[in-house]
Amino acid sequence: MSVLTDPLVQRMMLVAIMVGVTAPIVGTYLVHRRMALLGDGIGHVALAGVAAGWLAGSWAGLADQDALAIPGAIVFAIAGAVVIERMRARGIAAADVIMAVMFYGGIASGVLLISAAGGSNANLMGYLFGSISTVSWNDVWVTVILSIAILAIGLGLRRSLFAVTHDQEFAHSTGLPVNALNMVVAVLAAVTITASMRVVGVLLVSGLMILPVAISQMVTGSFNRTMNIAMVIGVVLCVSGVGITLFYNLQPGALIVVLGVLLYVVVASGASLRHRARQRREKVETA
Repeated sequence: MSVLTDPLVQRMMLVAIMVGVTAPIVGTYLVHRRMALLGDGIGHVALAGVAAGWLAGSWAGLADQDALAIPGAIVFAIAGAVVIERMRARGIAAADVIMAVMFYGGIASGVLLISAAGGSNANLMGYLFGSISTVSWNDVWVTVILSIAILAIGLGLRRSLFAVTHDQEFAHSTGLPVNALNMVVAVLAAVTITASMRVVGVLLVSGLMILPVAISQMVTGSFNRTMNIAMVIGVVLCVSGVGITLFYNLQPGALIVVLGVLLYVVVASGASLRHRARQRREKVETA
């Protein structure tokens, strides 16, 4: 219990819990829209925002190089999400092409801006793969505020957002503002990615958004139960990953995603065995 009294551990666990709860909420919408890789595209644009924040901070002569990193990431991520959604809605390009452009353009711009701002490889690695062990109370409060916004919108508009992600034509026929709700999903993804950067980094954030949902879908067919179970799984993965790294020198973000992959394999194997057993019983009953 003495470990949990350490202020750093408390900050790490609080951030891990908030991110574990919120990331699968947006991931559920993205999976149902078949846009699971949207997080990768927006994440790389967010990296460019981090670099732009560093550059602005260096021009302003700020002592803390990271002071404008998160604000820059938020602005760039939301702008990227809006551009992706508008281009997708207008049919300007296929969704996979749009995300590929954002993916490569974002990371290339980020690397160039980071070098221009004088950032080090350590700074870059922290945002690429997460650096939860360096979170400050300011980082915690930013994550809490963003997480509350995600929870309020993602859960408060769940019925409307489900209608849009499940069947847009039906949503149109019921009078729902489909374009606006699609934009809400895109912006929620951007905010979620920004909130999750400290935990898993922009390269792995999609894993935390998608893996809990993919696991949950194998045990339930209900949209609401899928989201609820995914939120629980997200918290378990984040807390377990951070907890293990308190005793072993491992990278928390990578460990969280690896734990998610292992859990997915276990659940998928169990589902496959149950399916085969059911098929054998059906053959015996019909024989």
